[in-house]
Amino acid sequence: MNLFSRPHASRRTPTAPPHPTVAPAATPTSAPVLLDPALAALTGEWIIDPAHSRIGFSVRHAMVTTVRGAFAEYQSRLYFDGRDPSRSRAEIVLSTGSVDTGVEQRDAHLVGRDFLDAATHPRMRFRSSAVRLKSPDVYVMTGDLTIKNTTRPVDLELTYIGKVTDPFGYERVGFDGTTTINRMDWGLSYNSRLAEGGAMVSETVRLQFDIAAIRATPNGS
Repeated sequence: MNLFSRPHASRRTPTAPPHPTVAPAATPTSAPVLLDPALAALTGEWIIDPAHSRIGFSVRHAMVTTVRGAFAEYQSRLYFDGRDPSRSRAEIVLSTGSVDTGVEQRDAHLVGRDFLDAATHPRMRFRSSAVRLKSPDVYVMTGDLTIKNTTRPVDLELTYIGKVTDPFGYERVGFDGTTTINRMDWGLSYNSRLAEGGAMVSETVRLQFDIAAIRATPNGS
């Protein structure tokens, strides 16, 4: 599947790899997490629906308030294995110049050289490397986050919300995800100090993924 496909554009049937039929083995110190057999029906390729999803962030500003923003432009490629979550994978590529916090002057600062430097680094990327089942509806997806040519691993916790078929025949699934990073690790080091002490912009950034995904090809097509 083309990474840059739109949800309605991909019509071919994805080819899934062979699947084992057992749940991932438990660690010696924990009981196994049982898979919901109904999740097997979700196995296949999916695309994030930008019209009903949000990939955003929040950061503390001036020590007393929180600024929230999102990336308006991105492409996705997802494969979910309901029989063996460890075989699931995801890749999301975001346009750094599409950041939107609702304040034009602030957005211009974020895409400038002090932060994302969108002119030099127009893309940031998350690519998964491992997935494990944490609880019946919660997955931990480990992957590489690349910002400004710096790549570091992150753990994204994803909660499965549910599945529906919309009036147009598309299967939709929902996931909520979150992870917290230190922006300094990716070279986003600009800051100014407050007279009372502390930083104008927190080093800690929370990334939030509110995902509605559409199966690449509806059943029966």
